[in-house]
Amino acid sequence: MNRFLSNATNRIDAKGRVSVPAAFRAVLAVREIQELYCFQDFTFPAISVGGPDLLERYERQISEVDPFSPVANEMSLLIHGGGVFMRLDSEGRLMVTDFIRDFTGITSEVTFVGRSDHFQVWQPQAFHEAQAAARKGLGLRGSGSS
Repeated sequence: MNRFLSNATNRIDAKGRVSVPAAFRAVLAVREIQELYCFQDFTFPAISVGGPDLLERYERQISEVDPFSPVANEMSLLIHGGGVFMRLDSEGRLMVTDFIRDFTGITSEVTFVGRSDHFQVWQPQAFHEAQAAARKGLGLRGSGSS
């Protein structure tokens, strides 16, 4: 499988690291992604994480408009100004930096959420609330829990 699917919640260790779920690490390996591009999501209080291809996709979109236009400048502000490159350590852990904590409100646990070609890191309660709101918005039943 080469898509990020499902969700999982893991605890942050004493050194500020969290284990990326094995299924997500397997997708990273299959897609040969070693350097992670991480950016602040446009809609949710989450950090989106993918390979360099994710950054390239947004840069292609920016390049299709006038580089001096407000749209190009705003997209660059979000994609470049709200993004960083990170790497997993040798044990498959991600450092939960201030960049992540400040934007998401994450404290002691991280919920990893598959988004097909990338994944997101969320504060667990915020994810459950957003998922429940999405279900309600689509007129679906259920609590929104997985």
